[in-house]
Amino acid sequence: MKLRFSPKLYEMDVARSYLTRPPGKRYGQDMALGTHDFVSDSRNDAILINVNGQLTPRAQAMVSVFDSGFMLGDGVWEGIRVHAGRMAFLDQHLDRLWEGAKAIAMDIGISRAEMKERLYATIDANQMDKCHIRLMVTRGIRSTPYQDPRVVLSPATIVIIAEYKDPLPATVDRGLSLFTVHVRRGDPAVQDPKLNSHSKLNCITACIQAAQAGADEALMLDPHGFVATCNSTHFFIVRKGEVWTSTGDYCLAGITRANVIRLCRENDIPVFERNFSMTDVYGADEAFVTGTFAGVVPAHTIDGRVLTDGKGPVVERLQNLYRAFIERDVAGQSRP
Repeated sequence: MKLRFSPKLYEMDVARSYLTRPPGKRYGQDMALGTHDFVSDSRNDAILINVNGQLTPRAQAMVSVFDSGFMLGDGVWEGIRVHAGRMAFLDQHLDRLWEGAKAIAMDIGISRAEMKERLYATIDANQMDKCHIRLMVTRGIRSTPYQDPRVVLSPATIVIIAEYKDPLPATVDRGLSLFTVHVRRGDPAVQDPKLNSHSKLNCITACIQAAQAGADEALMLDPHGFVATCNSTHFFIVRKGEVWTSTGDYCLAGITRANVIRLCRENDIPVFERNFSMTDVYGADEAFVTGTFAGVVPAHTIDGRVLTDGKGPVVERLQNLYRAFIERDVAGQSRP
């Protein structure tokens, strides 16, 4: 009998092998969770949340069921890290927030200076020196469940959540496993992936597939089959001392991604934004992901293929360079 290769059956076998590994183990490593898993901190139970300029206890903070973000995912957001009482790369984050709001014809309703004041008022009220902020801006309250922005009745809704959050040490040191999912990063004519919008269902479905395959995050391809990004972080590989990442055409304009590219160029590490395929990934020497929350994190295993045991030398160097870069950035900031 002649046997023929079935890509569908192969994908099912790979997924099944991940799911049947011993509990607590993934791809031969101690289990590490996604980049956004954090060290639990009971202080978060009593934080104050800023809702439209008013500080409210966590249990009482809420928005209307007619809010555009809840109803339609109509809004933009930023994640911001606080170090030594200062917000890292704050101007870059606010640039992206205002550009995204402009792109969807949404009036944020306050100035950048006023937004900075609200951000610092929130961390000061919570007496936070180091934390993670989620800044969310939606189009406001609608009169009825309908897409047309002309039914909006109120100014934009602005919510600031500051939490005591540190990435799990095991994540930063030992890294993540990734699984290449069928969910693609979309064509910008459908929904531009450069928008940091509240509508994240594309990334959520990718995350679900990766999690059910036993991986920590999803690796996503672009419409042409080239590597694009991960569901919540940006993806890089290291080949023969060179750092490669995608062209950026099908991913968010990542601030940590841009900063890592800058650090490579400033420190004589060859870096390229280019198209590359999974063949290049499987043959890589190292891989890593970047994001505001955890910074630079190794990706030790991709689709069951072990690249490194934890972090490789290039990833370790970039982690050190990035930490120093954050310290320089916050040291040069002034507070409102």
